[in-house]
Amino acid sequence: MTASLDPTHRKRRDETVGILLMATAMLIIPTSDAIAKYLSGTHSPAFLSWVRYVAALGFILPVALLQRGQPPVRATASPGRYWLAQILRTGFLVTAMTLYFVAIARIPLADALGAYFIAPIAATLLAALALRERLDRRKLMAVLLGFVGAILVVRPGTETSADTLIALASGFCMACYLVLTRATAQDRPPVATLTTQLSLGIVMLMPLALLQWTTPTRDGLLLILLMGLVSTVSNLMTISAFRLAPVATLSPLVYLELIGATALGFALFGDLPSPTTWVGIAVIVAAGLIVATARPAGSRT
Repeated sequence: MTASLDPTHRKRRDETVGILLMATAMLIIPTSDAIAKYLSGTHSPAFLSWVRYVAALGFILPVALLQRGQPPVRATASPGRYWLAQILRTGFLVTAMTLYFVAIARIPLADALGAYFIAPIAATLLAALALRERLDRRKLMAVLLGFVGAILVVRPGTETSADTLIALASGFCMACYLVLTRATAQDRPPVATLTTQLSLGIVMLMPLALLQWTTPTRDGLLLILLMGLVSTVSNLMTISAFRLAPVATLSPLVYLELIGATALGFALFGDLPSPTTWVGIAVIVAAGLIVATARPAGSRT
C-alpha cells in the first residue's frame, strides 16, 4: 500500500516545487521590465528585447556548455518535430513581447495589462483541449479569481480599440507559449531548453534590432546585463516549473507579477497603491492559495 502511495506523494511534492518556482519567477520578472522601461527613453523596444536575449544567452551559455553531451530527458518521436515545436514556442513568445510593446506605446499601460492578462485563462483552456489536462472547478475558479484581481489592480478602460485587441492578441500568444512550454518541457533539461529559446529569439529579433540600433552607455550596459541576468533566472525557473506541474496549476500564478510590479513601483518611485489595488492584490493572493492547496490532478481514484 505504501508503494502505491509513493507516486501520489511524489507528484504532490513536484507540484509544490513547481508552484514555488513559478511564484518566485513571477515576482522577480518585473525587475527586468522596470529596467527595460527605464532604458526605453533611449532605446527602441525591439532593440531592448534583442539585447536582453543576448545578455541572457551570455549568462546561460557557459552552463549549457558544461552540460553538453547529456542525454535528453526523454526521447522525442522526431528531432524535426522537436525543433518545430521550439521554433513555434519561441515565435509565440517573441510575438507576444512585440505586440505588447506596440500596445503600451499606443494605449495606457493599465488598458494593455488588463487585456494581456487574458493569457492565464486562455492557457488553462488550451491546455485542457490540447494536452488533455484535467480542469477541475477549483483550478478554474482560481484562474477566474486571479483575473478579477488583475482587473481590480489595473482597472482597464471600457473602450475597446484596435490597440486593445493588439494587447489581447499578445496575451493569446503568451498563452500558446505557456502551453507549448508545458508540452515540450520534458524533452530537454531546462538549461538546454532556455539556450534554444534564447538563440532562436536572437535570430528572430535581429533584423528589427539592427534597423533600430542604438549604442548603450556604460551605465546602460550594466543595466542591460542585470536585465539579462534577471531574465535568465526567471525563465529558467518558469521552464523548470512546467516540468513539475500542469498549466492549469501554474497559470494563475502569472498574476503574481502584478504584486512584484506594485512592490517595485513603490520601492523605486514611491507609488502607493490605491485601496482598490490592495483589494486586487488580496484577491490574487487568494487565487494563489487556492492553487497551492488544490489536490493534484488524478489524485481522486
